[in-house]
Amino acid sequence: MADSVELDSVDRRILDLLVQDGRRTILNIAEQVNLSPAPVKRRIDRLERSGVIAGYTAILDHSRLGDSIEAFIELRFAGDADVDSIPRSVIDLPEVVEVFTVAGDPDALARVRVDNVQHLRRTIDRMRRNGNVIGTKALMILGSRRNGA
Repeated sequence: MADSVELDSVDRRILDLLVQDGRRTILNIAEQVNLSPAPVKRRIDRLERSGVIAGYTAILDHSRLGDSIEAFIELRFAGDADVDSIPRSVIDLPEVVEVFTVAGDPDALARVRVDNVQHLRRTIDRMRRNGNVIGTKALMILGSRRNGA
């Protein structure tokens, strides 16, 4: 497990602002946290160096890019499965966006993006054929909303 980084309330507010809008300017953040731009820049640089800020990304609304379906696939593994190996079982499938290992039942959730229901079925079949997955359940995403969006 990575070492945790001590953050004060200003650091946490800066992170909240960047999560809401990763393109927010240093000046805008400085105004929001009542600091001048130079210390805000130093704080962001420190958060990036420490790995708290792992990167910046564009968040796409795939429903506006054409026909696609997103779903969560619940994955169940044999009782002797190593938790660290669970994501490796499915992450290489091109349809898999991300994998979450979870405590309880199921063992993991895979978020997938597919073209249609038949494509979803083929993706689930490939997950089941890898030999490690002993059970699945598909949950189609009807809509989503990000915190702060």
